[in-house]
This record gives sequence, C-alpha cells and structure tokens, in this order.
Amino acid sequence: MLIIKNCRLMDMVSMDEEMRDIHIDGEGKIKAIEEEIDVKDYPNAEIIDAKERLVTPGLIEPHCHMGVYETAIREGMDGNESTKPATPELRAIDAIDPMDAAYDVAIRHGVTTVVAGPGSANIIGGTFAAMKTYGNILDKSLIKKEVCMKMALGENPKFNYGKRGKAPSTRMMSAAIMREQLFKAKEYYEKYKRFEKSQDKSKGFDYDLGLHSLMRVFDGMRVKIHAHQADDILTAIRIAEEFGLRYTIDHCSEGYLIVDELKEKNVQCIIGPTVGGRGKFESRNKSLESAAILERKGIDFAIMTDHPVIPVEGQTMQLALFVKHGLSREAALKGVTINAARLTDIDNRVGSIEVGKDGDIVIWNVDPLDTMSQVGITIIDGKVVYENKGDEARVDY
Repeated sequence: MLIIKNCRLMDMVSMDEEMRDIHIDGEGKIKAIEEEIDVKDYPNAEIIDAKERLVTPGLIEPHCHMGVYETAIREGMDGNESTKPATPELRAIDAIDPMDAAYDVAIRHGVTTVVAGPGSANIIGGTFAAMKTYGNILDKSLIKKEVCMKMALGENPKFNYGKRGKAPSTRMMSAAIMREQLFKAKEYYEKYKRFEKSQDKSKGFDYDLGLHSLMRVFDGMRVKIHAHQADDILTAIRIAEEFGLRYTIDHCSEGYLIVDELKEKNVQCIIGPTVGGRGKFESRNKSLESAAILERKGIDFAIMTDHPVIPVEGQTMQLALFVKHGLSREAALKGVTINAARLTDIDNRVGSIEVGKDGDIVIWNVDPLDTMSQVGITIIDGKVVYENKGDEARVDY
C-alpha cells in the first residue's frame, strides 16, 4: 500500500495541477484521490511526500521497437522477418527481451508503458504488445500480449523486397498485397465463423496460422498502418475503409498537409518521430509544427519516438520542441499519456490517474516539458521502481 501526499496533480482527465493525495492499494491499483488523506488511518502504508511537485501518470510510448531491436545487438535484430512480405502470424512477444537496457532508461525518464512490435519491412508484420517497463519476466509485465496488427506502406517494404527482385517493388504492389491478404483473411474469417456455429464439426477446419491471426482485424483488433507520405496515408485510409478496419496512421509525417481529409475521415494518428534529421526521402517534409496543426484542426493523435529511431529518453525533448512550435502543453502531455493509451486500446488500465487504474505515476523534479526535464520518482503498479537519489522526497510520517 502506498500513499503519495502533496501532489500537484495533472491526472489527464480533469485536474490541471491541483493539490491532491493519492492512495494506491496493495494490488497496485489507484484506490482514492482526495484533497487530503490522513496517513494515521493507514499505519502500514508506505508514504511519499511529493512536496508540491508536478505529478502525472506514467508516460506511454505508443509505437516503438524496444526489446525487439535491442540496445546491444547480439546475433542480429529481430525486428523484421524479411523473408516474405506478409507475416501476420508473427507476435512481438516472441522477440521482446525485457532485459534490454532500454527498459531501465525508460523508467529513469518516466516511461512506464511501451507498445512494442515488429518493424516496417513487411506489408503485414505481425502484432504489437503492450507492456510495463519494469520486470524481467515478459509475461508478468504484459498489459496485453497482442494489442494491434502492424501494416506498412511506403519506402520500407518496397525497398526491402524490390532491391532483391521480389514483390513489392512499387507502391502499387504494396497496396495490392495488403488488399489480397485482407480479402483472404475476410474469406477465412467468414468460413471460420460458419464452422464455429455448425453443429457438425466432423470434417474439421482447414487451419491457417497467418490468416487466423489476421482475421482478428474483422473482430475489432486495431491496425497500425505505417505511412509517412500523404499519398501513402491516403492509400492506407482507402484500404482501411474498404475493409472496415479500426486503425491508426502511424508516423503520419505529411498528415499536417492533408488535415482536412484526416478530419473528414475521422482519422486517428500516432505522429513521430519528428526531431532529428530527415533520414529518408519520405520523411523529407516532417515538421515540428505538424502537431500544432493537427491540434488546431481537432485531429485525434498521440505522439511516439519509434525507439530506437529516437531513443526513448528523447520523448520529453520531442514534446518540448512540439510545444515550442505551437502545440499546447495539455495536448503534448496527453499525447504520451491518455491519448497514447486510448489509441492503443489500453486506456482501461493506464494513461490517466483515476480510481481503479494501475498505479503508474511519475513525480517530476523538473517539469517534463522543460529542456532540463528530470524525473524524481517513477512508480509502476504502486511500487517505486526508480528514485533520484539526490532528492529527499521519501519520508516517514
């Protein structure tokens, strides 16, 4: 049991830097948020005095490859199965190494949840997983083992295969392969549902691992579609609408150039990485003003680093630069908390400080949007997992 006193709380729901106390129960869930909690009523509780410092939910990285692309490469990277362009049967949980050094770095920078998965070499790459950044046993750190299906358009798949004389070598073939796989998965899905309803199962069912995984997008599994350029974004929207998919456009580097279309189609975006150089042609028009443009237009978005493209410790730096270029403080912080959770379908557990949610909390020594941003204490599931030893926040009453 943990009680955090004197929080200057931003809960990402309704409270904007209001003084509150937080009670986290022995199961690691938030039990109460009150103006004052009398610690005498909880003689066995661990007490932390936040000393009126800013307190926020733990930050969320909504799209990355942490633990799949490891910090210290061993026999090779596991991010892309570059042997065939459609691999929906792959699962990030079978590649993630939770002992990767990046998880400790994430904790020290206030990131308590990551959504990690395969790269974008394949048109259909497999499923992402949502997990806490603390714990060496992946199965115990998972929030959701398969949170969405990764798909990709643009340079990466066509370069990965085209340079070897394989399909796709053009954007046309990339879209065709995506459609073909979705058609097959939909047909398979309909056959499987009929089999499930059938009284006579003596003939069995012709099971296909890839199609069985992909068919879940027709039962509501979210699709992450990697697309940078405006034309690729529009192709992604076109295909998603054809098949009735729930989806986000991830990266969305040129989304700010077609905001009217995004608004009309109610597109949800996970934008980034936006800081740093223009490493490839399709990101040539990325802009730090993009987030502010999306906000003004009312586009629903979260913000990612794409770790290791931008190392996870650069998450707050990217936020600060977005704010410098016109994004509101509230939208910046929501982009890596409640919006990041909602657009990856894990907001029932994380993303805000609310009764019943996981006790994932950050006490900041220096504001997260300050260029000198510094975490004081990181708490995951009600457990202090990092404390800045130069700080005297923890006290006994």
